[in-house]
Amino acid sequence: MKKENIIVAAQPEAAEAGAKVLMQGGNAVDAAMTAALVQGVVDPQMTGIAGFGNCQLYLPTEGVHTCIDFHGKTPLAATADMWEDRLESETRDGFGFVLKDNVNDIGYQAITTPGSLMAYGQAIEQYGTLDWKDVCQPAIEFAKKGFAIRSKMHAWWNDGAAYGRVPVTRRLRFTESGRQLYFHDNGALKHFGDHFTNPDLAQTLTRIADHGWRTFYEGDIAEEIAADMAAHGGLLSGEDLAKYQTTVTDPLRGDYRGFDITTNHPPGGGVMLLEMLNILEHFDLSALGHNTTDYIRFVCEAMRAATADKEAYVGDPAFFDVPLERLISKPHAADIAARIKRGDRMNVERYTPESKDTTHVAVKDAQGNCVTMTHSLGMPSGVISPGLGFMYNGCMGVFDPRPGRAGSIAPGKSRFSSLCPTMVFEGDEPLIILGAPGGTQIAMGVLQVLLNMLDFKMPVVEAVSAPRFSATSNAIDITNRIPSYIVDPLVNDGYEVIRLPDTFGIAAVHAIEQTPAGPRGGADPGDDGVALIV
Repeated sequence: MKKENIIVAAQPEAAEAGAKVLMQGGNAVDAAMTAALVQGVVDPQMTGIAGFGNCQLYLPTEGVHTCIDFHGKTPLAATADMWEDRLESETRDGFGFVLKDNVNDIGYQAITTPGSLMAYGQAIEQYGTLDWKDVCQPAIEFAKKGFAIRSKMHAWWNDGAAYGRVPVTRRLRFTESGRQLYFHDNGALKHFGDHFTNPDLAQTLTRIADHGWRTFYEGDIAEEIAADMAAHGGLLSGEDLAKYQTTVTDPLRGDYRGFDITTNHPPGGGVMLLEMLNILEHFDLSALGHNTTDYIRFVCEAMRAATADKEAYVGDPAFFDVPLERLISKPHAADIAARIKRGDRMNVERYTPESKDTTHVAVKDAQGNCVTMTHSLGMPSGVISPGLGFMYNGCMGVFDPRPGRAGSIAPGKSRFSSLCPTMVFEGDEPLIILGAPGGTQIAMGVLQVLLNMLDFKMPVVEAVSAPRFSATSNAIDITNRIPSYIVDPLVNDGYEVIRLPDTFGIAAVHAIEQTPAGPRGGADPGDDGVALIV
């Protein structure tokens, strides 16, 4: 197979920065981490150095195949019952809980201990070839010199409240730094196409480049973060930053129709992805036809089953006994598939009858090294410390305020997230490298792209562009390119179907496919991304 350098990212600026690294002789790790830092500058509510995520690395010449988990961790000052009396509802999509005064969703108490910068730095130290300063430089330049506000970025800024969450504009206005960055002097939100600079972030990244990433966790920047948190009643402390550690594991492994699947462990979404694939292996999907009524029915029931299992059994394995072996076992999937075939409907419990930001980068270099990384702010907290320029994650919003559950609050605990950077192998050859942003919809989007490619033999661009649907609750969400005549029989059969106004949606999958003619990349057309072969 012809091998070339390729990068796919949700932002053209990030893809270009990573492509330049590859052109200059850097490896896939160098390119991915360079792109990741740029993503935090040019899409600052999607991700950033105060975020979280998961990264899968496959470096065959070094015998390395590993995952770096860098989920946000609950500050040590948090307690299991601190918000129990504030619970108002659970979001329909399962992406968090609505509390009185949105205390978990916006502001200083919404922040968990961030892991992103540590993961970037560790990846470069262990597996990269470039100097850390060189990795940081493109992000510094974009923050200093600026860039044009893209359509997807601007659309998200204007996103209204959903499922009881705080509108994005309120997050942008939360601090004085945010008001200066994102709004004109007359108070109007900056426009699509406006030139955007972030000099405070440029200075912060310069300090990180000069003094190393550890200054964020136990140096001068850590001290500034801790002081700002203490001054505003935040839970995050200097002790939280100093004690933070990433978790390095072998990938979680499964198989589907003869292909080997590698993905991430809990608290990531790989367990859901493998469970859904195992269930659907019992159905002749290609015979059903792509996005037919019965295809949607069966795939949605698999989604519901995996979601129900996630809600009941999946949490941070350091705090909760996750029955991982059972959840991804073939017998468990066979039992669920049999129930679906006899007409049973899976049930997803929510607290009520009744956003996501994240981004992705995937890289494969000409030596066969592969990186797939999904990283995020959760829902951004709105907090920007004076002079630092970056927004913190808002991951406390996804913890269950009810004690004694898989997703309940505990000091130092990470909450489940659906992100699942994944690779598909045929023998020792990685054929597909993919992942997606999209909150609880991530695993659902990744699943459908895999089915598109493995069951329906779609090329990667067609696979990431095909219309999608989802069932993360007892309702089915349908993007509007799926015609009503496909969906109406489901409605007539008693399913609740919600037609979304989105032409694209249900995550934004970015993928690389290795073909005999060389690598091919697919950037989800619902985002601003691009695939570059160099």
